[in-house]
Amino acid sequence: MKWEGNRESDNVEDRRDDGGPSGGGGFGGRGIGIGSIVIALVASYFLGVNPMTVLSLLSGGSPAPQTQQVTAHKPPADDRMAKFVSTVLADTEDVWTDVFSKAGATYKEPKLVLFRGSTPTSCGQGQAAMGPFYCPGDQKVYIDLGFYETLKNRLGAPGDFAQAYVIAHEVGHHVQNLLGISAKMEQMRGRVSSSEYNALSVRLELQADCFAGVWAHHAQAARQLLEQGDVEEAMNAAARIGDDALQKSAGGSVVPESFTHGTSAQRQRWFDAGLKNGKVKGCDTFSARQL
Repeated sequence: MKWEGNRESDNVEDRRDDGGPSGGGGFGGRGIGIGSIVIALVASYFLGVNPMTVLSLLSGGSPAPQTQQVTAHKPPADDRMAKFVSTVLADTEDVWTDVFSKAGATYKEPKLVLFRGSTPTSCGQGQAAMGPFYCPGDQKVYIDLGFYETLKNRLGAPGDFAQAYVIAHEVGHHVQNLLGISAKMEQMRGRVSSSEYNALSVRLELQADCFAGVWAHHAQAARQLLEQGDVEEAMNAAARIGDDALQKSAGGSVVPESFTHGTSAQRQRWFDAGLKNGKVKGCDTFSARQL
């Protein structure tokens, strides 16, 4: 991926010096232990729209707003990985600003927060064990950069474009939030059965994958970012984080009714759809008869 020397975003908050402990509360009426965090991790499968929602349900309450003061500043200029994510975020800003503008709308840029261990968010206390996530409450993407080692070594998805795909997917959730899709999804909570809600969650996640593909389509057309093997890196990452693949790797049975993100094949298909057509309308997973 040709990213070095490109514009870096100013919308990056570095909280890594704040380094909160990996434990913590912030949810509902009772504390959240390590077991619950592991359940949330499995449920969100590393790239969830909001793992804190899972923890909220486990704790029997709603995520409490976090008021703890945090130290945020720009990443060090010599931090290569921070520079990488700042550059990818900037590229998503350029693409989505242009896409929204052509549709007669204004794109509101999200913030990207770098943290270690845990950090307060408007959705509750974020934990590194949850993997990257987007919080619609404060319109921020959160990532502990140690996740990229997990992506490479544990999930078997190395490569800089695989890492970029992670960010683009979470930014895709921000786009859904701006378009009102996330709010409509949340309105269905409690109105439908858990299996029906899971099915809707799959469509939400696959749309975020498709939006990641839309970003890649326009980034390539405008700046020729892609190098040989990049698309394969993203497709491999999509395959590794499919619900079926993760359930198999965890040593359990594949239970389609519990899927929240889609199968490996579905995640690949929708990322590829966005990559090829580059259109938001082409990512309407909610109307698709076949995923």
